[in-house]
Amino acid sequence: MDWWIVPAVLVTLVIFWAVQTAQRLDRLHIRTDSALQGLAGALDNRVNLVEAVLADAAGVRPGGADAGVVNKAVHAARRAGAVTLRYGTLPARAERERELTAALAAAQSAGVVFPAVLSEANARVEMAMRFYNDAVRVTRALRLRPAVRLLRLGGTAKLPRYFEESRWDAVEGDTMSPADGADREAGPQPRPDAE
Repeated sequence: MDWWIVPAVLVTLVIFWAVQTAQRLDRLHIRTDSALQGLAGALDNRVNLVEAVLADAAGVRPGGADAGVVNKAVHAARRAGAVTLRYGTLPARAERERELTAALAAAQSAGVVFPAVLSEANARVEMAMRFYNDAVRVTRALRLRPAVRLLRLGGTAKLPRYFEESRWDAVEGDTMSPADGADREAGPQPRPDAE
C-alpha cells in the first residue's frame, strides 16, 4: 500500500467536514437573521400597540392623576420604536425596551388597565426573543469551536449577540410564566436590577 493514501484520505475528510460545517454555519446565520427580523417585528408591533393603548388611556382621563405616568410610558414607547433593531443596535434597543417595561409597570401600578391585545403582543415578543436567542446560542456554539475558529469557517459574519430584555410579568393575562424562561441552558441571564 502506498504511504500517501492515508494522508490523502485524511485531507479529504477534513475538507469534507469543513465544507459541511461552513454550509451549516451559513444556514444558522440565515436562521439567526430571520429570527432577528421576527423579533424586530414583534417589538415594533408591541410599541405601536402600547402607543395606541396609552393614547386611549390618556384620552379617557386626560387630567387624571396618572397622566404623567401615561405620558412617560408613551414617551418610552416612542424612544424604543425610534431604535431600529439590527445587530449593531441590540444593546441600545434592549435598554429602550427595559425603559418601556418599567414605564408600563408604573402605568399599571397607577391604575391604567391594559387590554388583552397588549398581553398577546407581550407573549409574541417573549416567543420571538426565545427563538432569536436560541438561534444565537446554536450559532455561537458552533462558531466558537476551536477548529471552526482556526479554519475561519464563519467567514466575515460577525458573531451574533443575545438580546436581553426584562420581562413584564405584571400584565394581567400574560400567557408566559416566570418559570418558562428558567430552563434555558445557555443564553442571556436576567439582569438583577431588571426584576
